[in-house]
Amino acid sequence: MSTEKPKGPASYFPSIEKTYGQPVAHWFGLLAKQPGLKHIELVSFLKSEHGLGHGHANALVAHHLAGKG
Repeated sequence: MSTEKPKGPASYFPSIEKTYGQPVAHWFGLLAKQPGLKHIELVSFLKSEHGLGHGHANALVAHHLAGKG
């Protein structure tokens, strides 16, 4: 088991799961259903429709758009 801490957007994932009570896979599923939206539009979607904070929404979107989520 690796003791290395996640870096970049993934470093927010434990906090996101704890704060909002959903696994990050849930949020990636929602983002996948919003094709064609730009980064800031996806961030706004998570903030306005699902109540995420800006930092958490931004981390999820960055990871998703990088093809990792």
